[in-house]
Amino acid sequence: MSGVDPKRLEEEWAEDLKVLQSLAENGDRAELVRPVDVSFTGTREAIDRLEFDAEDLAFVPIDREVDEDGAITLFLEREQPADAASIKSLTATCLEIEAKYGVEYDGWGCVAETGLSN
Repeated sequence: MSGVDPKRLEEEWAEDLKVLQSLAENGDRAELVRPVDVSFTGTREAIDRLEFDAEDLAFVPIDREVDEDGAITLFLEREQPADAASIKSLTATCLEIEAKYGVEYDGWGCVAETGLSN
């Protein structure tokens, strides 16, 4: 992994494990593919560049928000399972994006998938 601080990856992974545990407690079947969203905050220029490149990075832009201080958050999404290996790979990719684009990775999220109809 180029440009990723191993300590930062370890810290993010510790948080990821908490989310994965919560999903499991809600009946999640981690192997099921579902939309997983990630978010990044940065300057307008950095966010514009990331949004432009999102498809090449295997993401689809889904939303953009500006807070009261003018910070811009870009939400991206991709379809994938939420098993440990897939999420660890996602986090590593997002930390690489953070380093390459000069943005701040704010984490990921998804809905628990039980495989049952709602």
